[in-house]
Parts: sequence; structure tokens; C-alpha cells
Amino acid sequence: MAYRKKSWQEKLLHSKGLPKIERPSAKIAKRWGIQPDAKVLIPAPIEVDEIMKQVPYGKLITINQIRKALASKHKADVCCPLTTGIFAVIVAYASEERKAQGKGDLTPYWRILKGGGVLNEKYPGGIENQMHLLKKEGHTIIACGKKYIVKDFEKYLFEF
Repeated sequence: MAYRKKSWQEKLLHSKGLPKIERPSAKIAKRWGIQPDAKVLIPAPIEVDEIMKQVPYGKLITINQIRKALASKHKADVCCPLTTGIFAVIVAYASEERKAQGKGDLTPYWRILKGGGVLNEKYPGGIENQMHLLKKEGHTIIACGKKYIVKDFEKYLFEF
């Protein structure tokens, strides 16, 4: 039987037993500055998508806001930054895949920033595409060293 690569939409919908709460290893607890008995949420990809879809035109959120909301929802101490970031990228590519297929229900992934208002180079089309889409919504992008950030991004943060 030939191997077939999963589509981005399939990756988005395949939860692999997630969400789940685990205890961090000693190494992770130290790196993240949390207690070894902390409850760490590993979210499901679709949960990340659900939050990203809530961000209205002209507004922004950071990946850390997503993590905080998910941790609160599941009564965890912290939400895993690695998986949340990976799932945000999966959401972005699944949205672009739906767009290419002429389907609606797109997720405005370009409105989700890294900490400090930094644009995400891993989104479809890289920094240039996210920059273009954010500028269309009236945001100003500025260079900050090798990174690009949304000027005064704090003014546009969406609270949910």
C-alpha cells in the first residue's frame, strides 16, 4: 500500500488523543520556569483553530494569549508553547488549503503574532504574506533587527 501524505485539513482534524494534561519533565520544568508538579496542557489542533477564528478584522492576538486561554479552559497551569506553535502553523496551512479549494470558513491566521508582536515566518508565504495581509487591515509593520513587528500591536490586541 502506497503512503499518502495527509492534507493540512486532515492534520488539523486529527487530534491524536489530544487535548491531554501531563506533568513536565524536570528539564522542561526548569527551562519553562514552572514547578515539576505543574499541569501542562497539550492542546488539540482544532482548539487552536477555534480561538484563532475568533479574532475579528483589524484585531490581533499573540500565541501566548492562545496558550493562556487554552490553559484556563482546561484548568492547567500552562499550555505547551511548542505544540501550540506547531498547531498554529497547521491551522494557517489548512486555511490556505481551503482557500485554494474555493471553500469558505477561512481562519485569519495572519492576525496571530508571536510574543512581542513579531510576525511568524513559518506561516504560508512567510513574513511577506503576513505583512501584506496585516497591512490590508490597516496595521503598520516595522523592522526590528532581523524581525518584523506590528507597530503598537498592544493597541489592537483582542480580548476574548
